[in-house]
Amino acid sequence: MKYIFLVAGKGTRLHPLTLKHPKSMYKLDENTTLLQRMVSVIKKHDLEADVVVVTGHMHKNIESQLEGVTFVYNPFYEVTNSIASLWFAQEHLEAENIVLIDGDIVMSNDLVRDVMCRPVKTPMVLVDSSIKTDGDYNVEVSGDQVLVMSKDLVSYYGEYAGVTKLNYSSAKLLREEINNMIEEGCYDQWYENALVQLIFKNNFKLYYSDISNYEWTEVDSVNDLLLAKQIHVKEKNP
Repeated sequence: MKYIFLVAGKGTRLHPLTLKHPKSMYKLDENTTLLQRMVSVIKKHDLEADVVVVTGHMHKNIESQLEGVTFVYNPFYEVTNSIASLWFAQEHLEAENIVLIDGDIVMSNDLVRDVMCRPVKTPMVLVDSSIKTDGDYNVEVSGDQVLVMSKDLVSYYGEYAGVTKLNYSSAKLLREEINNMIEEGCYDQWYENALVQLIFKNNFKLYYSDISNYEWTEVDSVNDLLLAKQIHVKEKNP
């Protein structure tokens, strides 16, 4: 399977911690950064994993600390969002199974093994239904399908967990929609908004997997950094 990490952002919500240090390079222990851990766990459970990392902010720092991956650089990271990062990496959207991963996500070993590294037949996003308030980017569903994803939802099924899984045909559709949106000047959008556009315009069927029984965190605050470290240390020293 192919795994694409999007780590180009500046991590402004964690300033001043991220002014000179990308949050994907936050150390979970003396020898392991956030991104190193995620890549390592994926390769543990998928021996044929093809990992792509899309960089931007302090890209040389990230590239010097990570081996065995393919790097793609978004030189316009300061004025764009993840849709532009994925546009630069669009050649990698041609595979039977693709996992798109926000670069500030830390997940337990079990979650990576049971969900992330499992091939899919239909496109899906990972959602935590235990988060009903104060979610960052949230998801409303109907039955087994996603209705909408947005930062502006007042009520919702759960929080989006920063991971999208695609099969070949859905990856092709996403690539086409990303190109359409970039041509329209929407380079400041999250790539997930292209999925929402597909739902509204093309009746795109996007499914979800509820991961509320697993440990994970998105790193957007100091408290999130501590939780990420706790997940790592617990599994390192069971």
